[in-house]
Amino acid sequence: MNRSVLIVLSLALVGCQTPPTPPPTKPVSLSSVFRLAKLQEIDSAIGQAIAAEKAPGAVVRIESGGAVYEKTFGYKATLPKRSPMTADTIFDAASLTKVIATAPAIALLIEQGKLGLDDRIEKWIPGFKKNGKGAVTIRHLLTHTSGLRPGFSLRPEWSGVASAIDKAKAESLTEQPDNKFIYSDINFILLGEIVRLVSGERLDLFVSKNIFQPLGMNDTGFLPPLAKRSSIAPTEQVGEVILHGEVHDPTARRMGGVAGHAGLFT
Repeated sequence: MNRSVLIVLSLALVGCQTPPTPPPTKPVSLSSVFRLAKLQEIDSAIGQAIAAEKAPGAVVRIESGGAVYEKTFGYKATLPKRSPMTADTIFDAASLTKVIATAPAIALLIEQGKLGLDDRIEKWIPGFKKNGKGAVTIRHLLTHTSGLRPGFSLRPEWSGVASAIDKAKAESLTEQPDNKFIYSDINFILLGEIVRLVSGERLDLFVSKNIFQPLGMNDTGFLPPLAKRSSIAPTEQVGEVILHGEVHDPTARRMGGVAGHAGLFT
């Protein structure tokens, strides 16, 4: 993530705040833009995955050169009853939360001059530097080169954002910063907290106001309201409970549904 990336993001956000009314356009035929045989291959691959019970359904949307290919497959829910997939189905974005919400939020704060890419985490989260973590920076968290392990244990029981941050402070590094790529939810849990500390707003509120609303992403956000429940695809069954509109990631659930690593619906 360099300055040019940040500038592009900033310009994109500014430009989306006052979108011009697009001129009327003539429909573009799929065959003039896409190789229809390739679209059929996509359809076939998804159909095979559904038949093999690797997924209950899917939505495909491809845009290029004014042409739009959109198709739904299978079901968005199979329990307690089957519900057909629709083009407007909202999904639990899981770890895509990192790149759709948290990383852009950090980039925006850096572009605004409120945060430095090479700021040490200790600057924003006092007490983090213990156990040899003093050299870890924002850049290390974003690039998964902090040396932190992949995630927290769920035992013993714990809950809340404060508990998660305390657990992160108590962590020791498995590698020195910049030494090895280790994909880590802890990195982005910390980044989500840093967004809150720097902006003064919880991550979900900050990204809604500064990123999703300006871009017209009206069905993207954390903690989806009950009014949108019928549009959301359930994720899994935990015990007797089907998770439907509630984040499936157990760590994010323990943090109340808003976390830098998971929790977004889109």
